[in-house]
Amino acid sequence: DGIVNAANNALLGCFHPGHDCIDNIIHTYAGVQLRQACAAIMSKQGHPEPVGGAKITPGFNLPARYVLHTVGPMISGPLTKEDQEQLASCYRSCLGLAEASGLKSLALCCISTGVFRFPPREAARIAVAEAKRHVADGGRLEAVVFNVFRDEDLEIYRSLLG
Repeated sequence: DGIVNAANNALLGCFHPGHDCIDNIIHTYAGVQLRQACAAIMSKQGHPEPVGGAKITPGFNLPARYVLHTVGPMISGPLTKEDQEQLASCYRSCLGLAEASGLKSLALCCISTGVFRFPPREAARIAVAEAKRHVADGGRLEAVVFNVFRDEDLEIYRSLLG
């Protein structure tokens, strides 16, 4: 039903044409309608999207009905507790918004692990912990998919999920 986009705080897609980040790929394949929908959200909001929240738009030309946009923390030095809490908030926000929007399935990407430089193993640990907590707290999503980009990420998630 939905996929998560690791977005920038403008929610308007990647500003580097041809860049292979998930934000650029999602906006490219969804079509210009996605950028228009995000621009409308941001115009109404009147300020950049804060780290850790989530917004939802239609998926337009994607095979997913919805895109959930979240801004993860950008790491510029040693990883901090605040960075970890902000990333956990991204996952909580997306899972909660998916539930509130009536989605039954959600694909979660590796938020902040690309150009935002969050260490992949710690990011995966947080993602899995938040998904498990959501289920344990009575979440009604029928499927949560961890969508990975690199073979290294696949191995990390396999080790965490058994």
